[in-house]
Amino acid sequence: MNIYIDSRMTDEARRAQLYDGSLFVYSPSPSAFKLCELARQLTEEAFHPLDPTKLHESLPAERCAQILAVLKPKFIHHPEAKEYISGMLAESGCDLDKTYFDVPRLRSAFPGDYLKSGIAYAFHPHRDTWYSAPFCQINWWMPIYPIDSDNCMAIHPNYWSVPVKNGSSAYNYDRWNRESRQNAASHVKTDTRVQPKPEEALTLSPDVRLVCDVGGVYLFSAAQMHSTVPNASAVARYSIDFRTVHLDDVLSKCGALNVDSACVGSTMRDYLRAKDFEHLPDQAVALCVDSIQAGLAPSPLG
Repeated sequence: MNIYIDSRMTDEARRAQLYDGSLFVYSPSPSAFKLCELARQLTEEAFHPLDPTKLHESLPAERCAQILAVLKPKFIHHPEAKEYISGMLAESGCDLDKTYFDVPRLRSAFPGDYLKSGIAYAFHPHRDTWYSAPFCQINWWMPIYPIDSDNCMAIHPNYWSVPVKNGSSAYNYDRWNRESRQNAASHVKTDTRVQPKPEEALTLSPDVRLVCDVGGVYLFSAAQMHSTVPNASAVARYSIDFRTVHLDDVLSKCGALNVDSACVGSTMRDYLRAKDFEHLPDQAVALCVDSIQAGLAPSPLG
């Protein structure tokens, strides 16, 4: 696995490396920092006068879940968030005419056993491709408060090309949107929603834990095995993630190889063009749905 720091390679070359398992880390850009500032402002307003990073010390988990259930959609649909993502993509060398992104998610991970389910779900090891993500999807992840190796996210490189027995065959993205996404806040102590998980024991060490500054971002393929690091720090972790696809890769079915995903449905209807926020063409959506349902493995870029 290669890790590139502030790489100046073209977006096409970068995508090829990502589809081959590489990771990219970038220092904060102006638009990325503004996106983090927006998330931090909304979070601090929502929990005022409490410190959002120390809610576990005084706020009941049920009340925290109620506030997050309002805060997270507010951030997702904030008009400035889309503008800042478009700016980030331009600053990262992406072609705004052909790069599409989905809405940004605000994530939280609290210390210990405080609110690890539902609206603050602590993700087990998984690939996004188990959740109906396209194989040309690239994940962008960034912290909005300082992080360290005890409260970040882990990549598990040993499983990049190694299939894992998992429950993705039972996952349908359309059904998840209808039945499970809306009731996340009701799962406070446990989470009974059906989600694809490994169905065999995994050896998660060694792992890769990238630590970047607030507004910094790292990129990885949707096919990478990754997980939420159990928060062993004294503060909550808040982060933003969103995903991108490039239209040329969608149309040519380029991307990471499918080693073990068997889900149905597709997230492709969620993507917006960075230039003007128009949805992906129907032709592109249909191609991706057909590929996933037929179990076809994409070809690497180039």
